[in-house]
Amino acid sequence: MTGLLIIVSGFASGVALRSLFIFSSEPIAFVVLLAALCAAFAFLKPRRVYTLGAVFFLFVSFGMVRTMVGDTPAPDAFLRDLNHRVSYEAVVVGDPDVREKNQRIALEVRSGETTVGMLAVMPLSARVTVGDRVRVYGSLSLPEAFETDGGRTFRYDKYLQARGIRFLISFGSIHALEQAPWYSLSAMFARIKHTFIDGLGRALPRPDSALASGIVIGGKQGLGTSLTDAFTRSGLVQIIVLSGYNIMVVAEWVVAFFALFALPRRLQLFAGGAALLLFVGIAGISATAVRAAIMAVIALYARATGRSYAASRALLAAVFLMLVWNPYYLCFDPGFGLSVAATAGIIWLSPRIEARLLRLRPFWRNTVATTLAAQISVLPLLLYNIGLFSLVALPANLLVNPLVPLAMASAAVAGVVGMTVGYFAPLLATLAGYPAYMLTRYFIFIAEKSSSLPYAAFTLERFPFLFVLAAYAVLIYFASSKRFSTTPQLRLAKNASM
Repeated sequence: MTGLLIIVSGFASGVALRSLFIFSSEPIAFVVLLAALCAAFAFLKPRRVYTLGAVFFLFVSFGMVRTMVGDTPAPDAFLRDLNHRVSYEAVVVGDPDVREKNQRIALEVRSGETTVGMLAVMPLSARVTVGDRVRVYGSLSLPEAFETDGGRTFRYDKYLQARGIRFLISFGSIHALEQAPWYSLSAMFARIKHTFIDGLGRALPRPDSALASGIVIGGKQGLGTSLTDAFTRSGLVQIIVLSGYNIMVVAEWVVAFFALFALPRRLQLFAGGAALLLFVGIAGISATAVRAAIMAVIALYARATGRSYAASRALLAAVFLMLVWNPYYLCFDPGFGLSVAATAGIIWLSPRIEARLLRLRPFWRNTVATTLAAQISVLPLLLYNIGLFSLVALPANLLVNPLVPLAMASAAVAGVVGMTVGYFAPLLATLAGYPAYMLTRYFIFIAEKSSSLPYAAFTLERFPFLFVLAAYAVLIYFASSKRFSTTPQLRLAKNASM
């Protein structure tokens, strides 16, 4: 475990240094020299310290090199068209992100041997789907960093680059030339997703159908600005963002379903893994979903082979693989960082917190510990990225989180019934959606009432990154120090409650 932690932390440190500071090969050579010096002194005591130091600095250099290789300039074939009206043939590679005033469509454009990602900001009237070959018109520009309302700088250019997008096209139009081919998996996933969302629309009224869709497959489309702000200020926005929790719940449901037919255990887990990958494809392949999917696949494999599964090792392995694939996730994808921080908090902090809640019943002890660990773990990053500090987040999450699996199940039933019989039996779809409606009404009530309380949330104008490092240093010390370990007490409490 220590070796894996050193490898991942070293690689991530190299990625972070090269992402935040542009430099050539000299610093990389210096870090390699430090690794060589540590290796040369490995015969001295304590040998383990020098050996781990050599491994750490070696992977720091690997992280720097990987980020440098990925930091390629925008293609020259398109740079000459900057700030001009352009017309391209393209392929839609992402589900359109529909906002209140426009929609944003991820495109893949080819010019000769060069292929580049673009984001088209188009009117709501445009009708295109994933996999369509389209003609797009508009003004070509480079994305730029901008100042947020809280005075922070958001590196929008790097945020889009992490998603393979280098240019923007706006103030124009887009129309389909050819529909997606029948064999396109991405188009099939998008069709299933929108059919399910339409089914929820027939079973539930708005905005409950939009909230139910967000709970099952993620997304805030259709909630509206005021309701989205309510969920954000109340600290409940994570229930409408696809997370590892949603993904693992789906895998467990599929495994339990196939267990009813007395199938071999490995076949059950294979079906669970296949359903997991299908679910991620339908919901949308984001950094958070991929990290969670990797962890869930490792967990299912461990069960199928009988090998022990350590969530901490799975998290480290997932982070390492994703940063090797795309180093921009670390510094320029806030969702990735928040997801990793929340998962790490649940893994390492939750047991320590749970051990101090001995007077609570086991269910509430686990719920409170998990919620508190996740909230504490993401707080430094939230304060640094957006500065939002919600005083009602903990009680609001305690009131909502235990019901999220039930809401997922009821919304899934409502969507399936709505998409299958909703056309010719709308009353049946409405009846099937009633349990989901009651739960979404409850979630909206908690979000709106908690966010409207005086001093429910406030924004800090500045939260230096040095404070973030200090906060996580304290959390790491708390999670790793034996002084705060109370496992024997927790074991006694659990025995007493049996």
